[in-house]
Amino acid sequence: MSYITTSESATTRAYNALRTKIIKCELPPGSKLKIESLKQMLGMGASPIRESMSMLTSDNLIHRIDQRGFCVAPMEKSHYQEVLMLRCNLETIALRDSIAQGDNAWHDRLIVLHHRLNRTEILDFDTREDQHKLFHMALIEQCNSPILLGMCNNLYDQNIRYRFLAERTLEYKNRNVSEEHTQILNAVLDGNTDLACDLLVAHYKGTGKFLDKVLRKSTLNGWNT
Repeated sequence: MSYITTSESATTRAYNALRTKIIKCELPPGSKLKIESLKQMLGMGASPIRESMSMLTSDNLIHRIDQRGFCVAPMEKSHYQEVLMLRCNLETIALRDSIAQGDNAWHDRLIVLHHRLNRTEILDFDTREDQHKLFHMALIEQCNSPILLGMCNNLYDQNIRYRFLAERTLEYKNRNVSEEHTQILNAVLDGNTDLACDLLVAHYKGTGKFLDKVLRKSTLNGWNT
């Protein structure tokens, strides 16, 4: 039996809808969020939209403007570089601990999640993004540090918008992301901790190579870069 109330369900729907539009830059970085416009866009009432925006503020995808409401968090090169640095450092710690403490059941779970990720369609954004996050978070879930995992989870969400922008470049389409995932997985399964960490860091830094041109172009559209 579900104990989710109608209000909670509406808030969840509003949260997911707004999060997807922000991640896909359908709501441009820095743009103001007006309740009346969002009500028409989402076909929902004001209350769940306000609650969802408060949740997205905690996720650092929306900023609260003093006395003036909310806006989509800006996208800046300096912000991306900080997110990237933190992800590489923190997830390396988590991955090392996970490999040291992981068991066969964890290995099996990684193999299944990797298989599911490879079976998703690239254009099916919602399904693929869900599977992508499940795989990456599973890589580090055995570190037994809820605080560390929470930080990694938040940094993952902050990074998605930048990765989505990078994926728009023609050069990015030549990148074999699936093979990068496979190499990371194989290193983890082999217990090769140093190689697994090096591959994970290279995987994250690879995205940054495609961002400069996109971020410069976004400035012409009035984005806060």
